Amino acid sequence: MSRAHNFSAGPATLPEPVLRQAQQEMLEWHGAGASIVELSHRGPEFLQVAAQAEADLRTLLSIPSDYAVLFLSGGATMLQALLPLNFAAPGQAADYVLSGHWGKTAIKQARPCVAANIAASSEAGGFRDLPARDAWQLSDGAAYVHITANETIHGVEFREVPDVGGVPLFADFSSSIASEPLDISRFGVVYGGAQKNLGPVGISFAIVRRDLLGRQGQPRAEILDYRAHAAKESMLNTPPTWNWYLLGLTVKWMLDEGGVAEFARRNARKAAALYAAIDGSDGYYRNEVSPAVRSRMNVPFFLHDAALDKAFLEEARAAGLIGLKGHRALGGMRASIYNAMPEAGVQALVDFMGDFRTRHG
Repeated sequence: MSRAHNFSAGPATLPEPVLRQAQQEMLEWHGAGASIVELSHRGPEFLQVAAQAEADLRTLLSIPSDYAVLFLSGGATMLQALLPLNFAAPGQAADYVLSGHWGKTAIKQARPCVAANIAASSEAGGFRDLPARDAWQLSDGAAYVHITANETIHGVEFREVPDVGGVPLFADFSSSIASEPLDISRFGVVYGGAQKNLGPVGISFAIVRRDLLGRQGQPRAEILDYRAHAAKESMLNTPPTWNWYLLGLTVKWMLDEGGVAEFARRNARKAAALYAAIDGSDGYYRNEVSPAVRSRMNVPFFLHDAALDKAFLEEARAAGLIGLKGHRALGGMRASIYNAMPEAGVQALVDFMGDFRTRHG
């Protein structure tokens, strides 16, 4: 077996040690006589897995005790729809800052339930930069301000936490969680899908300041209520146990590797190497994002001649580099270089790009 370097944006590459451990434990988990995926989510074996995953995530992200940690089924899009239901009163406004495709998705999910205000948007410029903070038009009495910390498709990232005063800041961290140290206390809610840096598709996380759980929100079924999920420790209904287990293994791996500080160093080196290859290609490759807000996780780029795209992807696959096709909303190429992508993988891509340019230049 020869594993490729997988640059897919999500579901994304997982650490090989995690996959090997899961493979070893698949048939029987720790002498339980059954796989963890077969055991009751309310049994002592899975309760141990769940508790350890939360404890490790709290350690990894330095989550304060006054924040609840929820593990929920599905992805970030579902959580986006739940935000106004849980945290905005009927008729109350919520502010959204749009910096890419997923910011637009977030406000689309919220609009049926809240007076959603576009406080700022960089769409007119093709989402190549962040809206300047001094141009944001925030609402009086808004329930929260929402940002997308890292835009997976457009490759734009908030490198500083914006100051929004006393209004809770909510942030979608699907594609950059655990990639560097983060001051959770600056946020009211940090949430996202796990399938980029924390584990497999099918499970999501929400880190919620506990005082916000006291908000009445809007009429909703219990299954849509964050308070109910928190009260039942994310087991209000049967959770995606296999996904939760894999998330726990991934978080443990990150801790063993040195935690977020170490991954911040690795991610900075990976991103610098890839952007240098693009910027140093004399226009053969280009990235159109303002350098100050370029994502460290998702690097979209274009060849100077789109007619070469097919050959680039085919030859990259033959070289063991997969998942490089850009999102349909943007086209071109995209390399997602999350925590589990080794530096050797990025170097292999950089070398291939140089070789491809020499042969097709």
